[in-house]
Amino acid sequence: MRTNTGLWWLLAAFFLLMAVTYTTWSIIFYSDEVWYDAIEWVGSVALLFTALMGALIAFYLGRVHHAQRGELPEDILTSDIDDGDPELGEFSPWSWWPIVLAFSAALAMIGLAVGAWMVPIGVGVFVVAIVGWVYEYYRGYFAR
Repeated sequence: MRTNTGLWWLLAAFFLLMAVTYTTWSIIFYSDEVWYDAIEWVGSVALLFTALMGALIAFYLGRVHHAQRGELPEDILTSDIDDGDPELGEFSPWSWWPIVLAFSAALAMIGLAVGAWMVPIGVGVFVVAIVGWVYEYYRGYFAR
């Protein structure tokens, strides 16, 4: 987490430097105009807000690191790969329901593009797929 915080502060400083450079360059390039008319505002503001976004993320990560009162396994040089590997849950490699779920999403998106009458059919298939996927272990061969 400490490394992530440092990287985000570095990015914020880089984008702030680029915003100043970009603004100065546009003022120098259009030196025949008044300085506030010579600034290319879209790029200058975009770079400034990107720097502010990086600073916001760096500040947040720094506060979280301070609040957790410990080091993550990624920050400890003697830690193993398994130390940062949490239990993610149980997955069904034989399940067909994710394919049905993807088909329902595709059907709804095609319905938005082709005809609105297909969207309720996609939503209906979506409901069936979600219920089937959630209750997959409550019936049949894999019931518990």
